[in-house]
Amino acid sequence: MAHPILAHYDALLVDLDGTVFEGSHPIDGAAEGLAHHDVIYVTNNASRSPEQVAEHLTSIGFATSADQVLTSAMAACDMARAELGLAEQDPSSHGEVKAYVIGNDSFKELARRAGFSIVDSADDEPAVVLQGHSPDNDWKRLSEGALAIRRGARYIASNLDTTLPSERGLLVGNGSMVAAVTSATGVRPSSAGKPGPAMFHVAADKLGSTKPLVVGDRLDTDIAGGNAAGFDTLCTVTGVSSHWDVLTCTPEHRPTFIAANMRDHLTGWSASAEGTTVQVRSGEHGPTAVMAAEALAVVAPVVWELIDHGGVDAQSLNDLTINGADEAAQAAVEGWRK
Repeated sequence: MAHPILAHYDALLVDLDGTVFEGSHPIDGAAEGLAHHDVIYVTNNASRSPEQVAEHLTSIGFATSADQVLTSAMAACDMARAELGLAEQDPSSHGEVKAYVIGNDSFKELARRAGFSIVDSADDEPAVVLQGHSPDNDWKRLSEGALAIRRGARYIASNLDTTLPSERGLLVGNGSMVAAVTSATGVRPSSAGKPGPAMFHVAADKLGSTKPLVVGDRLDTDIAGGNAAGFDTLCTVTGVSSHWDVLTCTPEHRPTFIAANMRDHLTGWSASAEGTTVQVRSGEHGPTAVMAAEALAVVAPVVWELIDHGGVDAQSLNDLTINGADEAAQAAVEGWRK
């Protein structure tokens, strides 16, 4: 059964890594949450084509078609067309506009579909450099891109995520590789992916949605992007952003809702503040991870109000005390990830 909050929305715009799966393993509760909803997967990972993403999702139990996937590589190609004044033209009419792609072959294919001629060297004078995550991005690829950018090519990144969730932990993300090119050129790229709002608007339009919910695990991309798009957001504490990250985040990164995952919910939890001491009271009991999320969901608005009124330092929370009023509530707070 899905988390009850999902029933109030006509579509779900959902992140992938850390929200739906970690590598080849589904996130607990994702299948139940996604069932019987109109879904578009909005991902900053540009290393796979929409077809490859859909195949991977289907293989781990989420039946998906390519038209349900919106990647940041797709958004980067659209952004490149717009910045070069090609957005209103048929892609087949401007195949002589050259692009150098730092990324997977799937990114190159998307750029071809968008009407670009793919080149292999800065000496071919590309009009744009597109960069997206690929395990094969190496010194040579980054250097060719840097040379092209120094010679005047526009620079567009699929996303600026510094890390990439995996089963083993956080790996080097596209933003970290972008930083190397920026360091070498002094040029900061335009970024097509989250936290920009464009991908979410495109996804909602594809579904004809007037009231979508953005679901993700990362505050600075999924939640910030959904907020920027003007949509309600749900942070699942299943990936990059920790419980304590949620408490200390800036207003533009604050989610509308917080949950352990897209399925589990326990009623009756509450929190209140007296000065800078916040007391949590438990409601329904369940697994510690779920109780930890329910405690966070009721504590976060209280803490944010204290921060906004200057009663607590958001950077450290050194002035703040959070206590459980009972054994279950205390266990929940102690279960928060730093």
